[in-house]
Amino acid sequence: MSSNSTADNLCAPYDHLCIVLLHMQAVIIVPTVLLLGTLITLLALCLLKYYGPKHNQTQIKAPKPYHSSSNGPNQRHSHRHHLQGVDAPVGINPLEHEEFPMSVQQVQQIVRPTLAAVPQMSTERHHGAFNQVTALPVSFSIRHNDTVSLYRASMDNREVILRVLKEKANSSEKQHFLGFASFVSGLGRHPSLPELLGVVSVQPPLMMVVEELQHRDLLGYLWRCRQDNSGLESSCEMTEKRIFTMAGQVASALEYLHSQNCIHGNVGAHSVLVGGDLTAKLWGLGPAYRRRTQAVTPGQDMEMRKWQAPEVLGRRAVSQSSDVWSFGLLLYEMVTLGDPPFAQIVANELLQYLQRGKHLKRPATCSNSLYSIIKACSNWRPEQRLSTLELITTLQEGEKSANGRTVLRVPEPLDIEKYLREAGYEEAYNYAVL
Repeated sequence: MSSNSTADNLCAPYDHLCIVLLHMQAVIIVPTVLLLGTLITLLALCLLKYYGPKHNQTQIKAPKPYHSSSNGPNQRHSHRHHLQGVDAPVGINPLEHEEFPMSVQQVQQIVRPTLAAVPQMSTERHHGAFNQVTALPVSFSIRHNDTVSLYRASMDNREVILRVLKEKANSSEKQHFLGFASFVSGLGRHPSLPELLGVVSVQPPLMMVVEELQHRDLLGYLWRCRQDNSGLESSCEMTEKRIFTMAGQVASALEYLHSQNCIHGNVGAHSVLVGGDLTAKLWGLGPAYRRRTQAVTPGQDMEMRKWQAPEVLGRRAVSQSSDVWSFGLLLYEMVTLGDPPFAQIVANELLQYLQRGKHLKRPATCSNSLYSIIKACSNWRPEQRLSTLELITTLQEGEKSANGRTVLRVPEPLDIEKYLREAGYEEAYNYAVL
């Protein structure tokens, strides 16, 4: 009744159109207001339902600050993924290799100064911790590397060698150290290459962990064999058969490196490591890494000139064939118990000597079969030398008939001054024997 009276007041008694319009406004506005109120209510309920509980849950699970005093070792390891290695190259993951914490609490011999700043991580995790760490003396050094120290240690009941970068190394030295570790790691595993067990690269001191081979370098072992021969009983077991066996292992490693597009360029007794069971493993990969990262002039390694192929002496690049040439001289070193090749020739005159068609003379302790392999490796023309595969086959065949009973003996004692002179080291460096 009130609506009719309102319409009568606003419209003339017979103005039906005006009356209809007024009723339409009343019918539309009221439902619209109710609809908007309903939507606002539903929206508020949705907000409370989806955002209210989640907010409460976030507050419950909020972690304590990382620097809180309640943090334990587990929390500290959970944040390791935020760490970054020091100048770590692309080829190496710092965290992947950081699995060998150093333990200085069980050190039997105090070593200074390198181990003084080793991070105390042994309280966090004892698995894989180093113990019984002792300095590894350098018995023979021509180009002494004062940026790296060597230590013998024990890890998980296994003897290892720690190759530790000095504490005050600059960024370039750190980059080179980690780059070499990445290079060795990238070569992969082979039974006749020393096993790289890990790299500590997150915190200083940076180090490489490599398996230990008990007798160390082959050259030193051959010299000890020569000294042992002065007694009635000798602990050295270097026979012709042993030479074929060890040489076959080195040749296998060399073939593998060549398959990885890696030219060794440093083959010699000083680059071979000998295990307690007299297995031989090829090492000395520093020059190979330098050639990949630096502009190296062929033939500039003066201390290796007596072992270099004639084409390398003539300033051509090293190759698989030049590695085979050096391998032949390795055989000469083994059968002479550590004599240098071309002992009577001055290093600067070696190329002219070879150009005249001269060869290594057969040592008195060398059989004809072994000497024929040395000559096959030392052909003047690179393409006429044995390939590494042919070399492996030849050594395996020779091993079958080689003398395994007679221990090689050399009457002359070791004269280190004479060796350095005949090996050509005096022409390149002021040497130091430590």
